[in-house]
Amino acid sequence: MSDDRIADLRARKDRIRALGGRERIQRQHDAGKLTARERLDLLLDPGSFVELDMFATHQAHHFGMERVEAPADGVVTGYGTIHGRTVYLFSQDFTVLGGSLGEAHAAKICKVMDLAMRTGAPVIGLNDSGGARIQEGVASLGGYAEIFYRNTMASGVIPQISAIMGPCAGGAVYSPAITDFTVMVRGTSYMFVTGPQVVRTVTREEVGFEDLGGAEVHASKSGVAHFVAEDDADCLQLIRRLLGYLPQNNLEDPPQSSAEDDPARMDDGLNTLVPDDPAKPYDMAEVIRRIVDAGSFLDVHGHFAQNIITGFARLDGRPVGIVAQQPQVLAGVLDIASSTKGARFVRFCDAFNIPLVTFVDVPGFLPGVGQEHSGIIRAGAKLLYAYCEATVPKLTVVTRKAYGGAYDVMSSRHIRGDLNLAWPTAEIAVMGPEGAIEIIFRKELAEASDPGALRAQLVAEYRAQFATPYIAAARGYIDDVIEPRETRPRLISALAMLASKRQSLPKKKHGNIPL
Repeated sequence: MSDDRIADLRARKDRIRALGGRERIQRQHDAGKLTARERLDLLLDPGSFVELDMFATHQAHHFGMERVEAPADGVVTGYGTIHGRTVYLFSQDFTVLGGSLGEAHAAKICKVMDLAMRTGAPVIGLNDSGGARIQEGVASLGGYAEIFYRNTMASGVIPQISAIMGPCAGGAVYSPAITDFTVMVRGTSYMFVTGPQVVRTVTREEVGFEDLGGAEVHASKSGVAHFVAEDDADCLQLIRRLLGYLPQNNLEDPPQSSAEDDPARMDDGLNTLVPDDPAKPYDMAEVIRRIVDAGSFLDVHGHFAQNIITGFARLDGRPVGIVAQQPQVLAGVLDIASSTKGARFVRFCDAFNIPLVTFVDVPGFLPGVGQEHSGIIRAGAKLLYAYCEATVPKLTVVTRKAYGGAYDVMSSRHIRGDLNLAWPTAEIAVMGPEGAIEIIFRKELAEASDPGALRAQLVAEYRAQFATPYIAAARGYIDDVIEPRETRPRLISALAMLASKRQSLPKKKHGNIPL
């Protein structure tokens, strides 16, 4: 081959790698954002990226596109490695036509998604796009639909992660919504179906981009975002950390790392962490941190529905999914948002063979007209369904309250929890002592000369007789009552014991979860 041809090839690739030109790259940097290729360099193991379809671009016949240059058609696609494991990626390039999605742009994304499915590897989307390319009309809409279809087919087969690193508006939001995890960048990313101008026209509401669809809003109010990153670099490092807990696909086990924490370690501080007063809160996150491998807990959806904790951790190097009530928020009660949050996380862990560890301190479901009318029954059933359906190892520790239907829902023995432990502080009953006494002894309390004293006496008797773990343990619903300090080694032992667990479900096309 002649030197001229080699030089020509190199020149063509250099022009494409220059993205939308120096001026647009500078504007990207001035906005606090990295370019599409800079992001890939930070996300992937050094030197591992292999680009595909570099020369793909739009068709000149599209309206108004005859003389438009669009290097790589505004999206960089390919594969590389993270922690030495293969991943497929696309990174939208806002410096080229605002990262807008056209026919060729969509075809490039679909190609890497198809490759990810065929080879059983995660797919990561770095979204930074002005939306559908208007000049290409229905072809751009068709491109979105092709992506949505692949997101759906890949769900539960390979992990899918979306990073919102700029605008993501209109129909474009539905691809991240279908994926498993969404990361947003504070101050530079936003998502919404209809923008502030449309909202203003239709509803007369005045709202800005950040208040309508910024990272804080979606992390704390809508629950659309699972993580909030401080900047692009933080976002990409977070994705690298997240992938460390996940298998490549649904046929593999999650990656086990060498344990740096003693599996036999006991923490005496756990014995006194739960207050004797059942009305007094404590920090369940602290309980989790003391039990799992040091520094291994990754909070997922941490800003949303904070009365329930979901996240990943390791026990003796094995990845596990953690679900736990947080007594510091709404006393750890289950409501609509926390039930939905928990259900989605449980189903993800089950789909990808990640054992579940559940810490229970639940006084029940949140009462109230608003909750009932907004569908607490349907939302609570989602969490119940998710636990019932899950076939991964399920370990449960009741730290304090486990009342009513919420006791059943939270991975109880009755819905096939594999190992159910309780601390001596556990209270397992149909309802709390105060409520039970008001119902059982309503007549006696009404006729008592000193109802306050009688109520206190009855509550104490009820708590001593019924609000303990020992009745449930006597029936085999609780496998053992343990000292809190023993929790870590007991869970690690159980995970090893359940490593070969096999459980099948009835043959069916799919269930009908109460969405």
